[in-house]
Amino acid sequence: MAKDKKVEQITNLEDDFAQWYTDICRKAELVEYASVKGFTILRPYGFAIWENMQRLMDAEFKKTGHENVAMPVLIPESLLKKESELVNGFAPEVAWVTMGGSEKLEERLAFRPTSETMFCDHWSRVLQTYRQLPMLYNQWCSVIRWEKTTRPFLRSREFWWQEGHTIHETAEEAQAETMQQLNCYADFFRHVLAIPVVPGRKTEKEKFAGAEATYTVECMMKDRKALQGATSHYFGDKFSRAYDVTFTGRDNKLQYPFQTSWGSTTRMIGAVIMTHGDNNGLVLPPRIAPTQVVIVPIAAHKNPEVLETAKSVMADLIAADVRVKLDDSDQSMGWKCAEYEMRGVPIRLELGPRDLAEGNCCLVRRDNGEKVTAKIEGIVDEIKALLDAIHDNMYAVAEKNLEDNTFDLKTIDEVKAMASGRGGFARTKWCGNLECELKMKEQAGVSSRCMPLKQSGTTGKCVCCGKECTTDIYWGVAY
Repeated sequence: MAKDKKVEQITNLEDDFAQWYTDICRKAELVEYASVKGFTILRPYGFAIWENMQRLMDAEFKKTGHENVAMPVLIPESLLKKESELVNGFAPEVAWVTMGGSEKLEERLAFRPTSETMFCDHWSRVLQTYRQLPMLYNQWCSVIRWEKTTRPFLRSREFWWQEGHTIHETAEEAQAETMQQLNCYADFFRHVLAIPVVPGRKTEKEKFAGAEATYTVECMMKDRKALQGATSHYFGDKFSRAYDVTFTGRDNKLQYPFQTSWGSTTRMIGAVIMTHGDNNGLVLPPRIAPTQVVIVPIAAHKNPEVLETAKSVMADLIAADVRVKLDDSDQSMGWKCAEYEMRGVPIRLELGPRDLAEGNCCLVRRDNGEKVTAKIEGIVDEIKALLDAIHDNMYAVAEKNLEDNTFDLKTIDEVKAMASGRGGFARTKWCGNLECELKMKEQAGVSSRCMPLKQSGTTGKCVCCGKECTTDIYWGVAY
């Protein structure tokens, strides 16, 4: 791949994966660093990708009855402290407001690191009866966490996300909601982002602060490191009790509702870059690409009919809900090819006088570079089918990377050799003890990713202590 490289400002991923990633983020004009350390500016192209993700996810949330709300960005310190596990879990990352104008505040206000406290405070005021349940809310916003080390999309002091918060009459309903939203994320990664995932439950050590159970979708990047894609949490009634959220039940007695929380972030853009990108830049899944097709007319100044036909094709594609751009600028053909490859546009449609004379055009795929000659008549159906084929191929390539680099290992030495060598996921047996989990981190350099929902059910020996156990678990080096 390196020998075909067209954008010199992008470091070869084989030489320095971290720098390659940063180069793409900036060269493709996804983000720029802000004047405040650890903060980034989401530029129009990056935000357009996020908008497409948001639009598609929001539609799925609404299908299951969720409604969007907006909570305040500031949280009183006394309110944040009501649930001790939550405040202790986020304490090192909380940013505080201590002044209002020129006056010192009587109570510090926290910039929200997450919004459980604000939702619970709201519910404590408005919930009265079981007839109001469930309350299925979602919020699109940014949050602030004062991270020590930052990297665009993956970890920053402010990031964009959605956070779902729901309360239910029974534990069974809340648990069903938790799994429903986990499956929603898994489907989104597979069918929209073309990224295979391992859905599973986090260990007690890795679960969300204050949760009874945390579930995750884990992804493998091109460098064979792990990335947590999205999480879904079951809280039980712990937060309801801490914030005095009650309702009158069917038995006419006060009860505490059962709560969930689930979220995904602009980290998904980072996952797309590191799963599909190459040395020429982005490779965007068609369903989130801001531009799905770029039309590049050739020698249009010599043959006005070329540009007229290009505009006609563009109009037909727009009518078919295909996101399309026509580039009839005076930039060279070489510049245009490199530019739109770097930006990850799934299809480049080239149309010149010779093509026009034959009633054809040339379609160039970004995912594998293949060129297809297609008839202009019927081009809309051809392109829509090709976009689906590109998605399927991107998923297949990513799935092969996951399968080829997931290893069934039996000893801590085998896991250590994998982690310090090629990398990947180690699938092992685990006894469930924290001591063994910490030992894996200390001696093998890996963290637990999840206990997969799809368990083998077989008996084996714990990778650390050698005790007989049945639980499968994934380990890996993570971002």
